[in-house]
Amino acid sequence: MAADRADWQSGENDSNRSFQNIDILPLLALRGMLVFPYMTVPLDVGRERSVSALEDAMMNDRLIVLAAQKEARDVDPDPDSIHSVGTLAEVKQLAKVSEGTIRILVEGLARVQIREYVQNDPHFKVRVSVVDEVGCVDAETEALMRTALQHFEEYVRLNRKTPPEILVSVSSIEEPGRLADDIASHLSLRVDEKQAILECLSPKRRLEKVCALLMKEIEILELERKIHTRVRKQMEKTQREYYLREQLKAIQSELGDKDERAQEVADLRAKVEQLGMPPDVYEKAQKEIDRLERMPPMVAEAVVVRNYLDWLISYPWNVKTEDGLDIREAERILNEDHYGLEKVKERILEYLSVRQLTKKIRGPILCFVGPPGVGKTSLGKSIARALGRKFVRFSLGGVRDEAEIRGHRRTYVGAMPGKIIQAMKQAGTSNPVILLDEVDKLSSDFRGDPSSALLEVLDPEQNCNFGDNYMEVNVDLSDVMFITTANVLFNIPHALRDRMEIIRIPGYTEEDKVHIALQHLLPDQLEQNGLKRGDVAIGEKSIREIIRKYTRESGVRELERQIATVLRKAAKEIVSGAKRPIRVVPSNISKFLGIPIYRYGVMEEADRVGVATGLAWTEVGGEILSIEVSVMHGKGQLSLTGKLGDVMKESAQAGFSYIRSRAETLGVDPDFHEKCDVHIHVPEGSIPKDGPSAGIAMATALISALTQRPVRRDVAMTGEITLRGRILPIGGLKEKVLAAHRSGIRTVVIPAENVKDTEEIPDNIKREMQFVAVDHMDEVLSVALRGFDEARTERPGDSDMLPVVENPTEQPPSAALHI
Repeated sequence: MAADRADWQSGENDSNRSFQNIDILPLLALRGMLVFPYMTVPLDVGRERSVSALEDAMMNDRLIVLAAQKEARDVDPDPDSIHSVGTLAEVKQLAKVSEGTIRILVEGLARVQIREYVQNDPHFKVRVSVVDEVGCVDAETEALMRTALQHFEEYVRLNRKTPPEILVSVSSIEEPGRLADDIASHLSLRVDEKQAILECLSPKRRLEKVCALLMKEIEILELERKIHTRVRKQMEKTQREYYLREQLKAIQSELGDKDERAQEVADLRAKVEQLGMPPDVYEKAQKEIDRLERMPPMVAEAVVVRNYLDWLISYPWNVKTEDGLDIREAERILNEDHYGLEKVKERILEYLSVRQLTKKIRGPILCFVGPPGVGKTSLGKSIARALGRKFVRFSLGGVRDEAEIRGHRRTYVGAMPGKIIQAMKQAGTSNPVILLDEVDKLSSDFRGDPSSALLEVLDPEQNCNFGDNYMEVNVDLSDVMFITTANVLFNIPHALRDRMEIIRIPGYTEEDKVHIALQHLLPDQLEQNGLKRGDVAIGEKSIREIIRKYTRESGVRELERQIATVLRKAAKEIVSGAKRPIRVVPSNISKFLGIPIYRYGVMEEADRVGVATGLAWTEVGGEILSIEVSVMHGKGQLSLTGKLGDVMKESAQAGFSYIRSRAETLGVDPDFHEKCDVHIHVPEGSIPKDGPSAGIAMATALISALTQRPVRRDVAMTGEITLRGRILPIGGLKEKVLAAHRSGIRTVVIPAENVKDTEEIPDNIKREMQFVAVDHMDEVLSVALRGFDEARTERPGDSDMLPVVENPTEQPPSAALHI
């Protein structure tokens, strides 16, 4: 005790004192503690109300009521915040510790029930009644007492904070209630748990509660001991390993050997010296090696540092392949691997030519845009082969995390560099050809936008200092030739599209597919199916039949599958004993492939009134389109059917208005729009159609129906019409002309401004076709309508109209036909 023993005021203890006449006593509220009967404990008293209650008790017979507060934080409690069951205690000693604080020694005498508060100021005074604990000790009570003593002995054995001497005093107690109180006072219980025992007035019930609490405490102590034992064993193991390693180091030092850790660090330093890293990367690597050397071997951070150093060392900082600058050899390789695609081949040869003239040139960033199956990915492999560079491809389809491109920071568990750094490591050189496939199918979510991360990668001005989050050093990507592929452009963000050189790869024409099938697909499939050239006889006509009636695609994947099907069935016949070669001709192609899947367009059988032949562009090539017009008595209603898009409907309206404005000149009843209903229909109504280039075909069919002049069946036409009858240019002319040629049509009416586009048409097709270039609708009618001999009227000026050139590759995604 802090107070001097001489300052204590002592009082005699009268153990035979009777409490029956006790009625009103001062109350001392206890915070965060509780006093049981027969307990002797010291208390520090400092609150004014508590000091006043203590002074009142000292002036009388030293008796005071001790009751616990419900909330220990309550500095000035009221009667409702004090428990109603407390302990009657006697102040045994009192000493002043400091100014305002008194330390007392109190002894609990008995339980009391607070009946009422008779005074609140300057201190609490309460009317109490003493709880008598009278009862015989039966067999059940005796058993509870023994059980409580056994559990308490186990508790003392496990809890080192409780001295064993307490067992002697506790074992001598014969009263059950006092035994329960004494044991509870030595347990590490919360105040509310002790209060529940204090409020339990039945000795037997009190013993049951104490036994339950003892069992709970014993279970907790056993768990603590197990945890402590496990931790101690781990520490002992760690210390043992440390001492053994120190001894091993000492032995190796005596023998002149280096330990594994030192050898590993030395090997890392040697590799870093040999790689010829840039200065900033070299400095970073040395710092990380120093960190690794200072770390204990078993630290988790050492694994992270070691992995990081592995990535720094495995990156090809100064490793390059020599570009094959032989133009003729590169051209031979490109032609050997791919048919057509002249623009792409020309661009690669241009790059090689400039590379010969200058030592340093930034790697081009190309974007191949085209429908599926036209060879965009395989073209990237051919480019790498022609240049003599390593080739790496990874797909961006479905990538939605920015860290896939830039990598994760090293603070994350399992962090890795992004796909760009991984591709460079895979290539093993700093100037590979990297193909980013499906760049138009990138996604984004809460983890970031990977397309924004690609802005730095695909910018020649920035990728010389590309920053990967994991590498933490700048990486030079300026020597890398990046190639991206996409099916459509409108899904690529504008900022990303602006950084790439767009090269459009249109769908293959029928002629292209025939050459590809005969030169590439057929030999490959013969080899894959174990056949030789003489085992199967399949010619150009059979290939055309397969293309026309069993495939409808822009590329050649389905064509390859159909050829493989034919060869498998031929292989089966050969194995079954059929005579070689197995002949595949158009007349028996259905034997191998079944009934035709697709309808092949043919021209009309005869010249018809109100039926004109238009031309359409699709992703799988060109198509001919029959446009039908019916004129009936009615009220001037114009109906458009065939699943037409808004642009195509507007084009029909423009043609309708042109005819109304030129009705007399064209020999049409000027009031036809009031007396007749007009119905324009484009067959194959399940296929969406859109675009302005069917304008002249719809206008021709409508004029034919109104004048009863038939339209020539051997003439196809394409072009956009204006309200003044001008013909504007269109796109996809090559595919449309090839569709007309396949259908047997040899005369095609085209806008005059599209004459330059005929250069893209193969010469063998162009020699068989007659192109009629027109500027005005009157010229179209002179060619297309039988008996149309009206004098061509003077055309209006066109200074107020701007030509519109449509682009077939930027077709709306929902449309199947672009007219």
